[in-house]
Amino acid sequence: MANAQQQENMLLTEHFSWPPISLIDDIINAINEVLYRCTDTFETGISSAPPHLLGFADRYAAERRTPEKDEDGNDAYPDAALEIEEGVLKLETLMENAVDKNFDKLEIWTLRNVLCLPRGEEELARWVRLGHYAGIADTAGKGAGEWTPEKLYALRRKLVETQKLHAALLAEKTRNEAQIALLKALLQPPHPQHTKRESASPSRAESTPNDSGAFAFLTHTPAAQSLGLQPLPQTTSSSTSTTTPLATHTSFTTSQLPYLRQLLSNLKPHLASTALPPSTSTGTSSSTGARNTSDTDDASRERKLYLESQSKRILEKRGIDTREGVEGAVEGVRVRADEVRGLEGIVEALGKSNGSAREHGEAMDTS
Repeated sequence: MANAQQQENMLLTEHFSWPPISLIDDIINAINEVLYRCTDTFETGISSAPPHLLGFADRYAAERRTPEKDEDGNDAYPDAALEIEEGVLKLETLMENAVDKNFDKLEIWTLRNVLCLPRGEEELARWVRLGHYAGIADTAGKGAGEWTPEKLYALRRKLVETQKLHAALLAEKTRNEAQIALLKALLQPPHPQHTKRESASPSRAESTPNDSGAFAFLTHTPAAQSLGLQPLPQTTSSSTSTTTPLATHTSFTTSQLPYLRQLLSNLKPHLASTALPPSTSTGTSSSTGARNTSDTDDASRERKLYLESQSKRILEKRGIDTREGVEGAVEGVRVRADEVRGLEGIVEALGKSNGSAREHGEAMDTS
């Protein structure tokens, strides 16, 4: 058990939040720093002074010694630097001794008369209660002899199970956060990705995730915004907001399902019969006889799409799988576009040559 002096020191330390002796140590350290700065300044001043002003010339004359000469022809005293260093060290030691002796007296007097309890009331430390202990019941020593190995083992097992439950809850929290992030990604529009196209073949195209923003049309379309559906916030901070965007989006999707089923049932017959709706611009072009460049491009693109759809239908009827595209489905060597253009140029040239030869023959017959 701690004696009265130790209890007093612990009480004062807890009350001040620092030991009483540390205050005296800080004062002594501050005085020592001032002392060291003084000795450094004194040494600098003595070293910069000429040696003959410090009495070295008189000393050499009394000892009948001749001083050496430096490069400039002035008297040099090699012993001056060593004696100055030794003198400053002795002065510093003397002053440190004086500081320690006098401030030790200050330390003893302060600890006995200032940083202490009133004299004659040393036992007061056992009954003093600090402010942060107010309202706390003293239960020390109660039930100390009731602990048994069985109780300690049960508490240890309870602690282990609590730690396991804590780890499981943290793992579940991580999984839930990942699942929530995936669900929120379904309602966010995908960001455009500018990637370099390396191959036009469908079989060589890299697979990209199609689930990103699959339900973004529920919140980011003009129709959804006209209904007052707001997109989910981008921040992931847990805020207790009164709005329920997920319930609103779900109810809107459910209300649109019958209309989507009706549209699908109406489109099924058209999908089975025709692959592309007819274009009226092509039929009227022959009657008008004038078409601009944009109409020509649209007509050629529609014709190309129509031919591809009809070719795909014919190949599917013959049992050829066209899910990966129709390129390479027909046997034989594939003819490139430049080769086709070259063959067309040859045929056109042959046609022109035959026409000119025929005209030349007719001219000879008439002659």
